[in-house]
Amino acid sequence: MENFNGIGKAVFIIGLIIAGIGLVLMFFNKIPFIGKLPGDVTIKRENFTVYFPIATSIIFSIILSLIFYFLRRE
Repeated sequence: MENFNGIGKAVFIIGLIIAGIGLVLMFFNKIPFIGKLPGDVTIKRENFTVYFPIATSIIFSIILSLIFYFLRRE
């Protein structure tokens, strides 16, 4: 029965992560700094636009690393 406790905890955490991602996606346009940080690169030409969200990716990586670090600390 102890195996089910671990599986239940993992499913619960995965559900919280999915719900958090859903909330972020719902309010993505209302978050002022996402996609507009100084390290984000945008190249606009006549027929296309290329966007490299370097700084935003680094911020998300740091936040996710901290979340997973604290979840792993049990």
